[in-house]
Amino acid sequence: MPERPQAVFAMTDRNVPHLFPPDLLARLRACVDVDPTLVARDFAEPRVRQALARTEVLITGWGCPRLDAAALDAAPKLRAVLHAAGSVKGFTTPEVWRRGILVSSAAAANALPVAEYTLAMILLTGKDVLAHLRRPRDPRDVPHGGVAPGVPGIGNHGRRVGVVGASRVGRRLLELLRPYDLAVTLADPYVDAAEAARLGVPLLPLDELLRTSDVVTLHAPHTPQTRHLVGARELASMPDGSVLVNTARGALVDHDALTEELRTGRLRAVLDVTDPEPLPADSPLLGLPNVFVTPHLAGSLGNELARLGRTVVDEAERLTSGRALVHAVDQEGLERSA
Repeated sequence: MPERPQAVFAMTDRNVPHLFPPDLLARLRACVDVDPTLVARDFAEPRVRQALARTEVLITGWGCPRLDAAALDAAPKLRAVLHAAGSVKGFTTPEVWRRGILVSSAAAANALPVAEYTLAMILLTGKDVLAHLRRPRDPRDVPHGGVAPGVPGIGNHGRRVGVVGASRVGRRLLELLRPYDLAVTLADPYVDAAEAARLGVPLLPLDELLRTSDVVTLHAPHTPQTRHLVGARELASMPDGSVLVNTARGALVDHDALTEELRTGRLRAVLDVTDPEPLPADSPLLGLPNVFVTPHLAGSLGNELARLGRTVVDEAERLTSGRALVHAVDQEGLERSA
């Protein structure tokens, strides 16, 4: 039996048992030699450096230290980084790519709960459910005889949903939206008409999507080009009563402009990500009745973490059997991804 390659966990240590419960840990240890009691939070720590000298595979997650030249010098045998989370931008450096180290990410698995959260928020805002969370309960709010009152602008029949960004989350959301009686459109500068047709949605310029959508949901990456993608002009173009949902990155939205627009009561917003994050306690966004803020919880939590771990174990099995990685990340693609 061939010798298993040495591996080291590099992440917040409390996440290891959630990402790799016993069944997954057993599968992982069958293909790599990894010590679950050794979790790197500082690559300069002596015990970690001793392990890195033999390490061929780094299993990373939230809290992984930065992989700069000094860290990589300490791991001269490193040939693969398998990330049990989404974006690798926060800890990889150009040095990783220069050294030809393979990088894989569980971003596709992490996209699933984000898309599910977004779908839920689209449907709930269509029924104005979130607004009722802030209002005192009143028996008169309950429809008599099971017939809902004819409230203008409320309901999901034919509601227009604009998806900004055909990212992993955006594409999964498009799939989840198909069974519903919604009119869905897409804006993405990297998608052409043929690709949009394959995705089953009309492709619109961003300005037109904003102007014609009852819900605008953001799934674009944060890059210099997308910072404040939605600012005062874009917000002003959205129809009265429409909803902005952001589960991507807070910096996609100009929060000062958003606050001013929301203060008028003309729009509504669901924000799982903000800029800054978390919001300061005195942020007006936390008190406005037409804003629903959640603390960056759309991504994998609780039992969803094991899905990320399973993705990494699958990749580790492919790597050690000489097969290509399914979720490989390349430097060029990273420049326009989350």
